[in-house]
Amino acid sequence: MKRLIYSSLFFIITACGSKTPKAEAPHEEGASSIVELTSAQYTNAGITTGKIGLKQISSNIKANGKLDVPPQSLITIAAPFGAFIKNTELLQGSLIKKGEVVATLQHPDLIQLQQDYLENKSQEEYLQADYERETSLAKENVNAKKVYEQSKANYFSLMAKINGLKEKLKLLNIDMKALDAGKIQSIISLYSPITGYVTEVNTNVGAFVNPSDKLFEIVNTEHLHAELTVFERDLPKLKEGQRVRFTLANESKQRTAKVHLIGRQISDERTVQVHCHLDNEDKQLLPGMYLTAWIETGNAMVDALPDEAIVQFEDKPYIFIEKGQYQYEMIAVEKGSSELGFTEIMLPQGFDKLNTKVVLKGAYALYSKMKNSEEEEEH
Repeated sequence: MKRLIYSSLFFIITACGSKTPKAEAPHEEGASSIVELTSAQYTNAGITTGKIGLKQISSNIKANGKLDVPPQSLITIAAPFGAFIKNTELLQGSLIKKGEVVATLQHPDLIQLQQDYLENKSQEEYLQADYERETSLAKENVNAKKVYEQSKANYFSLMAKINGLKEKLKLLNIDMKALDAGKIQSIISLYSPITGYVTEVNTNVGAFVNPSDKLFEIVNTEHLHAELTVFERDLPKLKEGQRVRFTLANESKQRTAKVHLIGRQISDERTVQVHCHLDNEDKQLLPGMYLTAWIETGNAMVDALPDEAIVQFEDKPYIFIEKGQYQYEMIAVEKGSSELGFTEIMLPQGFDKLNTKVVLKGAYALYSKMKNSEEEEEH
């Protein structure tokens, strides 16, 4: 009699009828699904069975990640002091070269700072001469020590003020040669320290900005790298220099890279960051683009089956094993790498490879029979 036998853990049957099982059910301990064929069905299905063998398959680690740039290629520009934006012509997406002006600033305090510098600078020559004179007199024991010490203190105090103001003015990009000549500048310029593209513009003409404000962000896309997230369990397989293949979201073109650095910190999600350098740089790519990657970890002898021996149920892999004449059980497995028509599989704990026959051909026919019988049961 044609029938489909389900174990109690695979299907839960209620008084009102049953529905298709959840995908997780076959993974539960003791869960199974058995399909039985007639002799004619067996012949039509073309089923072939055999033992699970070892195959040499290139092992890959699948990982997700995104494109990123090193810290020196991503620049944030801020104002060195509180001021008003005098002018800026930057737009998001604009290409700007190193040394070009990104914005000009102005504020009365800027003028006062230069004035303070010039006033202190004007006293330098006098106090220096006074200090040198008192030093000479002190050597000849002509003047009082107190007078010498006061002269010394006045001179070095003035020089500290001048040097401090000078360094502040350098941070403001003030032309010190012009200032020393007495030319006070009412407007200062901010320059781009790199060549790149403007990714953020957070200000406008006339706005007052503070040193803590992020005005512009500029990125140099010439040295993009792939930042991958790899699970802790795959960490022992990773080595620097391994080849990486990756595709960007909504792109079928496959690109290549090499593992450059492997993170030394495991996150709360039990993952590690892997830094990869692209083999061919592309200026059209942008930081933040998501990607899917495969890290090639070398060849290995693994348990493998022909691709056609593995069926997908609710996006999870299963195989059929022989239980008796014309009787087969579907069990859950995990898939690894695939190559030349074979796929690595991870078998359930306790699986007897030596004494278990696996369906090598006809797995999809069994799966179809199982699904059809299930629908008949529901009706």
